[in-house]
Amino acid sequence: MLGNWLRFQETVQAKDVYYCPMHPDYIAGKPGDCPICNMALVKREPEPQGTSISAEKTAKQAQPAQDIYYCPMHPDYRSSKPGTCPICNMDLVKREPEAHEHGGAPATPGPARTVFISPQKQQLIGVQVSTVEQEPLTRTVITVGQLTYDETRMARVQARVEGWIEQVYVDFTGKWVKKGQPLLSVYSPELLSTQRELLIAKRARDSLGASAYPEIAANAQSLYEATRDRLRLWDISDGQIRDLEKRGTPSRTMTLFAPTEGFVLTRNALRGQRITPEMELYTIADLSTIWVLADIYEYEVPLIHLGQTATMTFPYFPAKTFTGKVTFINPQLDNQTRTLKVRLQFPNPDHQLKPDMYANVSFPIDYGRRLAVPETAVLDSGTRQIVFIAREDGHFEPRTVQLGAKVNDRFIVEGGLNAGEKVVTSGNFLIDSESQLKAAMSGMAEGK
Repeated sequence: MLGNWLRFQETVQAKDVYYCPMHPDYIAGKPGDCPICNMALVKREPEPQGTSISAEKTAKQAQPAQDIYYCPMHPDYRSSKPGTCPICNMDLVKREPEAHEHGGAPATPGPARTVFISPQKQQLIGVQVSTVEQEPLTRTVITVGQLTYDETRMARVQARVEGWIEQVYVDFTGKWVKKGQPLLSVYSPELLSTQRELLIAKRARDSLGASAYPEIAANAQSLYEATRDRLRLWDISDGQIRDLEKRGTPSRTMTLFAPTEGFVLTRNALRGQRITPEMELYTIADLSTIWVLADIYEYEVPLIHLGQTATMTFPYFPAKTFTGKVTFINPQLDNQTRTLKVRLQFPNPDHQLKPDMYANVSFPIDYGRRLAVPETAVLDSGTRQIVFIAREDGHFEPRTVQLGAKVNDRFIVEGGLNAGEKVVTSGNFLIDSESQLKAAMSGMAEGK
């Protein structure tokens, strides 16, 4: 359309007119080649009558308007009769005349760059529209997680005194133990002597407690309490101390008990082994709850927050879904994978979940009811986003919109649209081209 208009202006201003012998509809104001068949243009000889251009224009306006056919794919090609385009063999389309071509008043101009497209042309380029409305929007962030131990539910067993292991009651790794279950017994000369000191201090307290001298009774009580505290610091329970006092004789060995229930992960206790306070004899893990470490992509980080609910599935548990929540978000992004570690906690009362398993983790995101448009309705230039509003009379208006998050195949609308308006979802690229072309021609006409 723009090419024909420019060629027409050149033809009007030029003295010589050139045309294509194979395509007489194509004219130019200077020599060259035909863009359709590459044949050299031929100069048109002037007619003997000296009719001026203005007179010819007046004569043409006096004649009834003729039908014009053009190619939708190559708008520069026009013909006065139906047929096919010689470039692409597409059927020519009849151009709908404007109101002023029939002698009526020009149509009232609409908003800036509003373009009119006839129903036939809309059907040809496949124009489809959708109504903007409030709708519930949800999406799901899916990732892979690896199960691991809950570090807050792990216990390490150590002896607070030096000695030798006399008896081992839990003798293999992976065994499940109850809280308070005996693990091993230790012989310690230091512990044996401290037990004797406690029995002596107890007898001294009992005999001197009724003394007429308060200082003597207080010192006996202090010695007894200090000895009991020393045994407590060695993880001797109050029950064991009461048994010692009741028995009246020291025990040759001390028994260590499980501080929590769980599975034995490590065992470094062998019968007859010499031990020191810094040695770790057992590591016990409580698997009643389990952690899951999931990787979240950088662009998904704003969607995840503490306390958020998540679900977990396994391919070998197809009918079961586990529900947990986010308990920790790593403050640093992985520089290599550009992902962020997120820790979730899941209940595991039946110990069905095992550490180092891999699982599919899903984070459901609920945006509520929001105003939204299909992704295909948005034309993004990089600096702004526009949609085309479909009017009832065949006009289309471009409008800049403010968009929010993308949810699946839709964009949340933050501004620029109202509920009930209709936007173009298919064919908007061609409408945009038509709108740009109309704006360029209008600008050139105003410059003239």
